[in-house]
Amino acid sequence: MRKSNLRCLAVALSACAAFPVAVQAAPADGVRQAVQAQAQINQAAAASQATVNTASDQSMEFVQEYLANREQIERLRIYNLNLTNLVRDQQEEIASIGKQMKDAEIIEKEIIPLMVKMVDTLDQFVDLDLPFLAEERANRVEQLHQMMDRADVTISEKYRRVMEAYQIETDYGRTIEAYRGNLKLEGANEREVDFLRVGRLVLAYQTLDREETGYFNPQSRKFEQLDDAYRSSITEGLRVARKQVAPNLIVLPLTAPEAAK
Repeated sequence: MRKSNLRCLAVALSACAAFPVAVQAAPADGVRQAVQAQAQINQAAAASQATVNTASDQSMEFVQEYLANREQIERLRIYNLNLTNLVRDQQEEIASIGKQMKDAEIIEKEIIPLMVKMVDTLDQFVDLDLPFLAEERANRVEQLHQMMDRADVTISEKYRRVMEAYQIETDYGRTIEAYRGNLKLEGANEREVDFLRVGRLVLAYQTLDREETGYFNPQSRKFEQLDDAYRSSITEGLRVARKQVAPNLIVLPLTAPEAAK
């Protein structure tokens, strides 16, 4: 009886020992599946995050590209505005130049005849004036006549030279001058004399030996001899003109203007 009970106890213990093994096997498979599921979830999450990161990077690239394009568009807008203003200014300049050219043509048509008339007037003036520096002044007027027919001289240069000649003639009226030249009187040989010009009032001469003194008579348009009383005055005037002595009062032969008839 006792052996039988022991055998039953051993069988029972063996059964009890086998039951926990069966119970523990089931949770291990569940954990493994859970781990595998979690791994799959993590992989899916990693893949999703990679997709999000890629999309985010692309979005940032698009934003940067958009900002760069907008900045470039703004620069192009400013550049186009500047070009528009430049073109408008150039068009205004072209219109202004065109108007100036038309005005220049009008001025040229008017100023050329005026300058020709001025040269002719100067020629007549020199011919009627006291005959001082006659050759020099005649050559200057002749050069002006020739210049007016030259195509290689600009209008401005022609005008400048005409005005220069007028200025020279104007200066003659307020200066005193002494120079040496040749003089031929009627019935006498040509001689070298000293000329004294006092403005346009008097043109006198004196021989180098001071033996003869004379002046140009505007009424007779000839050189005439003067009395010896003018000899010292003309000599003094020559010295003053040459700045050899200080200015001083001198007696000059003046011809009174004719009374109007």
